[in-house]
Amino acid sequence: MNIYEVVKKPIVTEKGVAKKESERTLCFEVAAEANKTEIRKAVQTLFKVRVAEVRTSTTAGKLRRRGKFSGYRADWKKAYVKLEPGQKVPEYAEI
Repeated sequence: MNIYEVVKKPIVTEKGVAKKESERTLCFEVAAEANKTEIRKAVQTLFKVRVAEVRTSTTAGKLRRRGKFSGYRADWKKAYVKLEPGQKVPEYAEI
């Protein structure tokens, strides 16, 4: 898996932007099969920063209905990446 397959997209929500500003923590949607080491290497390579800590959580897909048809959304994985002190936070989310 290359770095662009590991880190799919940044998650830009109020909670994510607040964590970015106060705790120097970035939030990404990542590949479900990616582990913390792969996520760390991908973020360090993409944004040219040093990573202190990686936390992940897997979110189960919800049941969704459209009239009489029902199905599930896909499961997905989220990663919170904390940067080391002194590292410049990338500006991908300006609100």
